Amino acid sequence: MKKLLRNTLRSSWFQRAVGVLAAEYLRLVWRTNAFTFDPPDVYERVEPHMPAIFAFWHGQHFLTPFIKNKDSYRAKVLISRHRDGEFNAVAAERLGIGTIRGSGDHGGAFHRKGGVGAFREMVYTLQDGCNVALTADVPKRSRVAGLGIIMLARESGRPIMPFAMATSRFIRLKNWDRTTINLPFGRGALVGIKEIHVPADADAAKMEELRQDLEDTLNEATRRAYAQLGRRGPQDGPADG
Repeated sequence: MKKLLRNTLRSSWFQRAVGVLAAEYLRLVWRTNAFTFDPPDVYERVEPHMPAIFAFWHGQHFLTPFIKNKDSYRAKVLISRHRDGEFNAVAAERLGIGTIRGSGDHGGAFHRKGGVGAFREMVYTLQDGCNVALTADVPKRSRVAGLGIIMLARESGRPIMPFAMATSRFIRLKNWDRTTINLPFGRGALVGIKEIHVPADADAAKMEELRQDLEDTLNEATRRAYAQLGRRGPQDGPADG
């Protein structure tokens, strides 16, 4: 029985079915939540900086495909090669977002998880005028920004755009990244505070300074998004919607 279940979870038809269902559920959530934007002209501010690197936290990512509000905005998202990543990849592509498969973690598993190839593809994607989206924190270190995204900005010369999305109704899991499952028929908030530029000649000290700036900015954007909805953020402890 365990083998049958394992084979089913790994089968392409099952992963595609789950991905399609997830995409359509997220479309329902997006369409039934009335979103506000902070600042109100956030798209007008961001557009001149495109192509850009859009950064968000693990566990707060389900609605991020919907920041692409124009067909002319080209975008790809970094998704891991893990089995769970297959569901996410199918969902993202159904929602009009291209995918780059690999790890953004520049730790010991960087080569094993396809990090080198993914990093190169992200650089080429940005050079081709296409936006790139990825989580700023690395697995098992929730809301601690990694250096990988800072390295990408330095190599590509493109700015990082940290942002947060939240809904007033949600379920929050008790896992490592406090995954938040957004629910339909509520209110939503999208917050983007500022862009972060990484100089091409940034040394280790400057890279760490900007990594901390990214971490602080994302935490503030997340706090502000939930506060606008009168809800507690993932950093504030357990909460259900």
